[in-house]
Amino acid sequence: MTKDRNGKAGRMTRRDFIGATAATGLALTVGQRAFAQSGDSLKVGFISPRTGALAGFGETDGYVLDHVRKAIEAGIDLGGKKFSVEILDQDTQSDPSRASQLAKSLINDSQVDLMLAVSTPETINPVADACEAAGVPCLSTVMPWEAWYFGRGAKPGQPSPFKWTYHFGFGVNEFFKAYASQWKLIETNKKVGVMYPNDADGNAIRANLAPLLAKEGFTIVDPGAYETGTTDFSSQIALFKQEGVEIFNSFPIPPDFAAFWRQAAQQGLTRQIKIAQIAKTGLFPSGVEALGDLGFNLASAAYWHKAFPYKSSLTGITGTELANGYEAASGKQWTQQLGATLSLFDAGFEALKTATDAKSKEAVAKAISTLKTVTIAGAVDFTAGPVPNVSPGPIIGTQWVKAPEGSKFPLDYVITENATDTNVPVSAKLIPYNG
Repeated sequence: MTKDRNGKAGRMTRRDFIGATAATGLALTVGQRAFAQSGDSLKVGFISPRTGALAGFGETDGYVLDHVRKAIEAGIDLGGKKFSVEILDQDTQSDPSRASQLAKSLINDSQVDLMLAVSTPETINPVADACEAAGVPCLSTVMPWEAWYFGRGAKPGQPSPFKWTYHFGFGVNEFFKAYASQWKLIETNKKVGVMYPNDADGNAIRANLAPLLAKEGFTIVDPGAYETGTTDFSSQIALFKQEGVEIFNSFPIPPDFAAFWRQAAQQGLTRQIKIAQIAKTGLFPSGVEALGDLGFNLASAAYWHKAFPYKSSLTGITGTELANGYEAASGKQWTQQLGATLSLFDAGFEALKTATDAKSKEAVAKAISTLKTVTIAGAVDFTAGPVPNVSPGPIIGTQWVKAPEGSKFPLDYVITENATDTNVPVSAKLIPYNG
C-alpha cells in the first residue's frame, strides 16, 4: 500500500513497487557487501573418519559437533568484533587419499580460515600436508605426535619444517610412562610380546617406545612388523608361547586384533598373559564388546575419560555431562573420543580468540604456535616443546572390566594409573587378564 498526497492509503503502483524493490535490493546488497568487506565470518574445516575401518574414532563426532554448533550459533567475539562461524565437517571414510582430497577441497573451494583434523595418521597426516602446502593453519589431535612430526619429514635435532601445521596430544614418552606405571601394578616376568603393524603408528612405536621399555627392564619379544589385514598369526603366537611372555602389547585395528586374539585363545597363549595392553582397538567399547568374554580385563589407555577433572572452554560442559548426554541421546556407551574431539574445538577456537586477526592465516598460525590453554582433555601448551609445532598430552592407564550386575552396558572402563596427569583420579586396581 502507498499513501496519496492527502495521506490516504492507496494501491501501490507498478512504479512504486519497482522503486521500493530496487531500494530494498540496494540496501541488502550494500549490507551484504559491507558484511563481506568487514570479514565478520569464518569458516572452520573439520575432517575425521566417521565410516570405514576407523569409524570408531568418528562415531561420536556428530554429537560433539551439535554441541559446538550450539555454542557458537550466536557468533563469537574476537578482538571486539562479532564473527559468525560455519563449521564444514567431512568424513574421510577411513581413506588417506580421500582425506587429502577433502582437505584440498575445503582449502581451495570453501576457502576455510582454519582446519581441524582428528584421529589417526591415516586422517591427520594427509590433511596436515595439504594445509602445509597451501598455507592454511591446521590443528590436530589423537595420534602419537612422533608419527605426525617425524612421519611427515621432520628430522631429530633440526629446525621444524612446518609453519602452518600443529598437533597436540600423547606421544611415545606418555605411552612409556603409562605402560611402565601400569605394568608394575601386577607381578610378571617382565617379558613383553609386542605386535606393532607396518604403519605410521606401529613404526613410530617400534622405533621409540620399545627401546624405552627395554631400558626400564622389560624384555621385548618382537616377531617383526605385520601387515594390516593379516589373517594367520600362528607364527607370532608360537614365538610368544615359546618365550613365555606374560605381557602383551599391540597397536592394531579392530579386525586384525580380533583375528589375533581369538587365535591366541584357541592356541593357549591367553592363559599365560597377565597384562594385555591394547592400543587403538582397546580404545572403544564396540571393539572390545565384539570379542565377547575375551574382551574382559583387557588393559587400555585413555587420552580422555569422563573422569578427567576439566571443563570444555568452548561449551562449558564437564566430562560427566558430555558422557551422560551422549548415552542419553544415542543409547550407546560413551567413548573417549567425545572429549578428544571436543578438546580440538576448545583449542582451535581459543587460537582464534587469541589471534591478532582471526581472518589472517598468518596471525592464526602464530596464535597456535604460542597457544597455552586448558581444554576438556587437559592442558595444551605449544611453548613447552618437546619439539616445535607439538604440545604433548596425557595418556592414562585403564582397563575394561565386567560391569556390575544391572548396568546398562556390559563393560565398565576404569582408570588404573595416572602417571601422565595426576589430576585424573585412579578408580580401580588392575586385574590380571588371566586371573
